Amino acid sequence: MNILVWHVHGAWTTAFVHGRHRYLVPVTPDRGPDGLGRARTYHWPDTVAEVTPEALRTADVDLVVLQRPHELRLASTWLRRRVGHDVPAVYVEHNTPKGHVPATRHPMADRDDLTIVHVTHFNQLFWDTGATRTTVVEHGVPPPAARYTGELARVGVAANDPVRRWRVTGTDLLPRFTELAGVDVFGMRVTELPARLGVPLARLTPYEDLPQAAMHAELTRRRLYLHLCRWTSLGLSLLEAMAAGMPVVALATTEAVAAVPPEAGVVSTRVDVLRDAVRWLLADPDAAHRLGAAARRAALTRYGLDRFLSDWDRLLEEETCASR
Repeated sequence: MNILVWHVHGAWTTAFVHGRHRYLVPVTPDRGPDGLGRARTYHWPDTVAEVTPEALRTADVDLVVLQRPHELRLASTWLRRRVGHDVPAVYVEHNTPKGHVPATRHPMADRDDLTIVHVTHFNQLFWDTGATRTTVVEHGVPPPAARYTGELARVGVAANDPVRRWRVTGTDLLPRFTELAGVDVFGMRVTELPARLGVPLARLTPYEDLPQAAMHAELTRRRLYLHLCRWTSLGLSLLEAMAAGMPVVALATTEAVAAVPPEAGVVSTRVDVLRDAVRWLLADPDAAHRLGAAARRAALTRYGLDRFLSDWDRLLEEETCASR
């Protein structure tokens, strides 16, 4: 099957393109948001092909994976076909709703020409999608090559754009934890963090734009993984840390409460409880390794790549058969 999919979320797309299909990823001269092309910091298989908008006019496309509202128009223009009618489509919703959350209408609500695929059951519950068919395909993560050592009595965090996203990513809570230990933050646009929070570099160290494998290798040396996101779907970095064998200390928000079992870490809405958990794991490496082993088992069981790709294959087959 030839699948058109934009490179929007690097970690999710990395898992998705490890399937058995051929994946057409748009590329534009500026490699902007609508044409990033192949990933440069993730490993993608050779079955991923870059394709220009011009080449899509005559490309053999069996299904379109949409991830942003404007892609419906863009795909129809580039393919010169009515997406959802002439070629089947699904819309992957990666995010929690914004605004007045209980009443937030999904941009693809009340449609009969596509299926909305949520990445968590929490998202399916909270989005108002009207009469549009919905389903859930939970995340899958390729097992990281790095394995947890926990040799550094420091705290690991992964967050992209934490200054702009601030309360969404729990950035404002970080000083509560730098009081306890050094915190190392990995991700995009993290270099401003120490200055913005007024925390010395030794207590809050940013690691900007490391390739995925290098980031995992560094992150897994930290004693524990701290997840402070208030309102995001389900961070793939959290699942990757668990799959690498890291113990987790996390806010009990959105899907994290279902993803992290009690034996894998400490999950709470109380910051003081999370601070106590950080103190405990920093002081008790054996407990950290025990929780980390449970986290790895949980992640590989529920969020394994084989299960993810199998679920997607079933859905893709359903969608293409229904359109014939």
